[in-house]
Amino acid sequence: MKAKVARWTAIVAGVLLLAAGLWLVKTKGVQQGMMEAVPFVCIGIGCGLFGHGAGNVISERALRSDPKLRRKIEIERNDERSIAIANAAKGKAFDMMTFVFSALMLSFALMGVDMTATLLLVFSYLIVHGFALYYRLKLDREL
Repeated sequence: MKAKVARWTAIVAGVLLLAAGLWLVKTKGVQQGMMEAVPFVCIGIGCGLFGHGAGNVISERALRSDPKLRRKIEIERNDERSIAIANAAKGKAFDMMTFVFSALMLSFALMGVDMTATLLLVFSYLIVHGFALYYRLKLDREL
């Protein structure tokens, strides 16, 4: 029941954000700086929420009529092999992210990009690697 409410909440929130963004674009007053981007951010997030919620509702209704397909998808989703493949793909993506973000931080520093943007990237990079280290140590103790 909670999942059903969450799906419909996402749809309604998406429509409201989309409408608010379109209204802000239409009645755009004198806006400067970041406030110019707010309507477009609302539109983007609204479209994403609506699409995600609507996709979940449609797939749930499609699977409701076919219990065999629902069971097959559930088995594939919970299959150990699929989980192992997904985790290996995440690991490879994390390894690539390390080098890509490192190169991006270096290029930001060399190009003279605003210090705030560079530091935000560095801090987010360090937070991600801090979580990786934390979970690595946690899982080493457990296993």
